[in-house]
Amino acid sequence: MAGCHLLFFYWNYLFRRPLVLCFVAAALWWAGPVAAQSAPDSLEGIGQRFAQYGQRMPLEKIFAHLDRPSYVSGETMWFKLYVVAGTTPQPLASSTVAYVEVLNPQQTPVLQAAIALHDATGQGSLVLPPELPSGRYTVRAYTSWMKNFGPEYYFHSTVTILNTRTPLGLMASRPAPRLDAQFFPEGGYLVQGLTSKVGFKITDSSGQSLDATGTVLDQVGSVMAKFSTLRYGMGSFSFTPTKAGAAYRAVLKLANQQTVTYNLPAVQEQGYVLRLEDTNTEQLRVVVQAQGEARTSEKLYLLGHARHQVTVAAAGQLQNGQTVFSVPKRQLLAGVSHFTLFNSRRQPVCERLYFRPPSDTFALSARTNKPQYTAREKVTLHLTATQAANLSVAVYQLDSLSAQAGPDLTSYLWLSADVKGRIENPAYYLKAANSQAADNLMLTQGWRRFSWTNVLTDSTTRPVYPPELHGHLMRGRVVNSSTGAPVAGQMVYLTAPSRFPQLYNALSQTDGSILVEVPDWHGAKQLIAQTDTRQSSAHRVEIFSPFSSHFADSQLAPLVLPAGVAPSLLRRHVQAQVQQQYPPSSPAAYRLPGTDSLPFYGKPTEQYLLDKYTRFKTLEDVMREYVPGVLVRARKDGFHFLIPDQKLRTTMENPLVLLDGMPVFDVNRIMAFDPLKIRQLDVVTSRYVVGPAIHEGLISYTTYSGDLAGFPPDPQALLQEYTGLQGQRDFYAPRYDTPAAAKSRLPDFRNLLYWNPQATATAAHELTLSFYTSDQLGSYRVVVQGLSREGTTGSTSFTFQVKVVQ
Repeated sequence: MAGCHLLFFYWNYLFRRPLVLCFVAAALWWAGPVAAQSAPDSLEGIGQRFAQYGQRMPLEKIFAHLDRPSYVSGETMWFKLYVVAGTTPQPLASSTVAYVEVLNPQQTPVLQAAIALHDATGQGSLVLPPELPSGRYTVRAYTSWMKNFGPEYYFHSTVTILNTRTPLGLMASRPAPRLDAQFFPEGGYLVQGLTSKVGFKITDSSGQSLDATGTVLDQVGSVMAKFSTLRYGMGSFSFTPTKAGAAYRAVLKLANQQTVTYNLPAVQEQGYVLRLEDTNTEQLRVVVQAQGEARTSEKLYLLGHARHQVTVAAAGQLQNGQTVFSVPKRQLLAGVSHFTLFNSRRQPVCERLYFRPPSDTFALSARTNKPQYTAREKVTLHLTATQAANLSVAVYQLDSLSAQAGPDLTSYLWLSADVKGRIENPAYYLKAANSQAADNLMLTQGWRRFSWTNVLTDSTTRPVYPPELHGHLMRGRVVNSSTGAPVAGQMVYLTAPSRFPQLYNALSQTDGSILVEVPDWHGAKQLIAQTDTRQSSAHRVEIFSPFSSHFADSQLAPLVLPAGVAPSLLRRHVQAQVQQQYPPSSPAAYRLPGTDSLPFYGKPTEQYLLDKYTRFKTLEDVMREYVPGVLVRARKDGFHFLIPDQKLRTTMENPLVLLDGMPVFDVNRIMAFDPLKIRQLDVVTSRYVVGPAIHEGLISYTTYSGDLAGFPPDPQALLQEYTGLQGQRDFYAPRYDTPAAAKSRLPDFRNLLYWNPQATATAAHELTLSFYTSDQLGSYRVVVQGLSREGTTGSTSFTFQVKVVQ
C-alpha cells in the first residue's frame, strides 16, 4: 500500500543521498595549473554552493529512438527510451516513469502516454489517429523530475505525418524566406574600446538556416567588419565598437540577393569582455578585458563546469584591464563546458560555452548477409559491438519523405541535450575537423539549466516535481467548494472500482496539494477521489494531469513536399490502405500486468461469499444474521457499524466501509443497497492503517462485476478517467519460412520491416537477428542505437536493396 508517508522517505532519500554521483569538494576546487595562484575563499564559496546545488538538483537526460522519421495517419509509432545521468551518460535507473507526447504544430498534444521504465530503459507505441492532419509534429519525452528544469530540457524530435486520404493542402515549394538574424557578443556584452568576437545565426521564420554575407556599419556608414556564414546559417566575426550608445548595424545579403538590415546589441560604456582562444591541442586561453576605472585592477574568478562537475577553478588579477587564464584541455570533460567569470563581489559577469567532442563511444557495426534481396526473402542481420550494450534496431523503407534520418543517441546525449534550440545535423559537430562550426554553435545557442541566483543564495525551496522512484505519482489538491481556497489537513481517498480493491490516500498540505504513489495503475480507469463527508461536505478534490503543460519556444518549419514526391505519396497511400484492409494479423492489444487478486488489506479476518448463505432482501438482515464480526446499531441518525476487537477487549466504532474499493462514509447509503448485487463481504476486526490514516476496522463489500453495480458515488466525489502506465505491445511481422506462407496471396505492403527495442550485444559474440522483406521493392535503411552500462554510446546505419528477381 502506497501513500504520502512513503513520499517523505523518498524526499529524504533524494536530498540526503543524491540520485547521481556526489561531488567531492576537495577534488572539484583544485585549480592546478589553471592559474598562478590557488582559488581564494570567495571562489571556494561559489564552488561549494554549486556542488550543493548539484546534489539537490541532479540531472537526468532521456533519448527516444523512434522507428521511423515519417508516418502515415493510422500507422503505429514505436519507440525505445534511454535514461541517463546528467553528470555522466551512464544509465540512471532512478525514475520509473517517462512521459511521451506527440505535439501538433500549435504545440497541442494529440497523443500522450506514460511509459514504465525498467533499468533505465522503456518502450512503447502510439497509434496515430486516422484523422490526424498532414504536417510536421514534435515528439517529446521527459520524466517527472525533468519538469523541474523546464521544457527546453526535454527530448524533442520532429517527425512528418501524412494523411493520404485527404487533400494535403501543402506547399509544393518553399516560400521566399523571411530573414531572422541574431547576434551574440562572446561573453555576453559589447564594451566600448574592447574587441569582441560576435557570433551570429541567420534563419528564416520557421527556423531553417540560411546562408548570407554581411557588413557591420557604424553610425556614419563606415565599414567596421565583414562576415559570412560558415555552416548552417552560423558564423562569427571580430568587432571593436568605438563609442558607447552608438547604433551599429549589420547589413545582410542572402543568396537570392535580398538585403536586410539589423541592429547589433547595445554597446556599454563600462564592463567586461571574455574571449576564448583555442590556441593549440593542449590548452585554451581565456582572455578577459575590462573597461572602467573601478574594474581595471579588479580580482576576477573563473569557474568552468560540465554536467554539474567543476573542472576549472581559477583566480586572476586584472592588470591594465586584462588578465589571461590558461586552461589545459585534459581537465575538460567531453561535451559542453561552461565558463563563468565572476567579479570580486561574486557576481557572474560573463559566460562562454566550449564543446569537446566525446571519445567515449564504442564501435558498433551492422551488416546483412546479402546486399540485395527479393520480396518475402529472409534477411539475416549481424551486429557486433566492442562493448556489451543495450540496443534498439529499426528497419524501414527509404523514400523522399524519410530520406533524412532521425537523431542519433551519441550526438543527442553529448551535444543536443545541452544546447538550446534545434540543431541541424548535430552529428556533424562531433568531428574534430568541424571545431570552428561547433564553436559558432556554442556562441549562438548557449544555454544554462540553472540560475546563478538560485545557486548562490541559501534557498532551500524543494523542487515542485519529485522523482518517481517507485512508480507513478498522482498529483492534485483539495479546495473549498465555494471559495476555491486550498484546504490543508484533509484526508483524500482515491480508488478505481474493482473486484480486487486498491485504495490510496493522502493528507493535503498547507497549499492544499496532495501527492499519492500509485505504482500499479495501468491503462485507463475510472478514478474516484473524495474526502470524508463526515468531517465536511464543502471540499472539492482536483486531480492534475501528469503531463507537462509547458512547452519550449520553437517553430516547426512548414511541411514542404520535395520535388518528385508523387511516387512516394502514392506508395504510402497504397501501403496504408492495404495494411488496413489486409492486416498481417489482428492488431496487438496492449498487455497490462496481471492484477493482484489479493486486496490492499491482505487476508481479511472474516470473509463471506454470500451465495453460500441464505440470501436476504436487506443488507441489515445480512449483517445481523451471519456476520458476527460486525455489530449493527440503529440510532437517531441512522445505522452505525461496530467491530469488537478481541485482542484489545474493546469495541471499535465507525470502521472504514468500502464498496468495490470505494469508501462509503454514510452507512445509511450502503445499508440501502441491494444485497443481491453483492458477491463477497470481507471484515478486518482490528485497527487498520491506510497511508497516514488509522481506521477502526474495515468492512469491504464486493459486487459481482466490481463496478459498483449502480451504486451512486457521493455527489461531492470527483469522477474522472485517469490513464496510468501504458501496457506492452509486441511488434508483429509475418514470417515466410514455409512454401505456403511465401506463396500467400495476402498482400504485404509493410514499410517498417523490423523493430526490436530489446536487442542485447556482447563484446565477445556477434548478435544475429532475422526478419523477412515485404512485397515493397526499394531501398531500406537499418538503424541501430546502443548504450553500454559504462555510459558509452554507439550508433550506426546502412542500407540494402529489395529488387525483382532477374
